[in-house]
Amino acid sequence: MTYKQRGSRVLEKAVLRCTQLEAIDPNMNFEDTCNLQYLRQLIEKLRSQLDSYNNALKLLDSIRTEIETMEKSLSELSGRLLLGVACKYGNNSVEYMMAGGVRKSDRIRKSIATRRKKAAAKVKSSEVGQPK
Repeated sequence: MTYKQRGSRVLEKAVLRCTQLEAIDPNMNFEDTCNLQYLRQLIEKLRSQLDSYNNALKLLDSIRTEIETMEKSLSELSGRLLLGVACKYGNNSVEYMMAGGVRKSDRIRKSIATRRKKAAAKVKSSEVGQPK
């Protein structure tokens, strides 16, 4: 998932307005900050800020991709080390438990009949809440 780069309708509208005003009078000036030169400065400032923002998003995307890659490799290595402990000491050993695994004797496996009853009860409860 990448961040969506940002554009600005206000910027587009201001650029259009600036060209239209230049067609009327290239040196239009009403007050201290109410002139075409100041409008052009603000347009350029906003454009540079948007460029900076979008470049920062690109950097964040690349960092996020790098983090996800590192997480995958870390998870894989961690799992492989746990499997190595299981191979050396067994998956029912104290060492396997100390490494973060769940010992085989500690796992609770429900019977097929119990799992089917739970699934049926879940389906039945979801049907009760539905309008007919």
